Amino acid sequence: MPENHTMTDKLYWDNETLEANVQVLQCQPLADGRFGTILNATPFHPQGGGQPADQGLLGGLEVLGVELVAQEVVHYLPQALAVGPVFAQVQALPRQLHSRLHSAGHLIGHVMELQHWRPIKAQHWPADARVVFKPIEQAQPLDADAVQRLCDEQIALELPRHVHIDEQQFRQVGFGDFAPYGCGGTHVASTAQLQGLQVQSVQLKKGQLTVHYKVV
Repeated sequence: MPENHTMTDKLYWDNETLEANVQVLQCQPLADGRFGTILNATPFHPQGGGQPADQGLLGGLEVLGVELVAQEVVHYLPQALAVGPVFAQVQALPRQLHSRLHSAGHLIGHVMELQHWRPIKAQHWPADARVVFKPIEQAQPLDADAVQRLCDEQIALELPRHVHIDEQQFRQVGFGDFAPYGCGGTHVASTAQLQGLQVQSVQLKKGQLTVHYKVV
């Protein structure tokens, strides 16, 4: 449904604002009865990159979903909004949980790379958060307690988050001196906010190691 116009400014990329006055640029009816809405800027993170979409209100209407379609952020609403100014508000608690889960996945990736395991895919959903690794060289299997200790050490150091966005709109997120990962998701400001990270299990199957985790 996106038409040619300036790409939506992703406010969640470089700040943690949950509320913003924005502009509706398009609002079109869809075959499923919802209305696809495009804004000039948005605090809503779309579903993708292993992270669920933000929840909240747009112009007083419940946001039923948010997706990236043809590189454009589309918000799905139960009824139409007029083109023009509107207030956007993201629910704080789900965003906080999703940010902690995503950052915890990055941290697990960082500490496992130190043990010669390279992350190849990840999912940061509340009920099924996991990171999958392949061995780099001379990698030794680790149990859940060992991974937990490695993570706890970095959490105690309170490593700050760093975000870099280049001219091509490629975004990287890192913590402390760890090499950053390319990422479009939301994150906590410091590993100190990952207190409550729990490594639930570590499974080795067909040469791949999967770390399952949650945050409480």
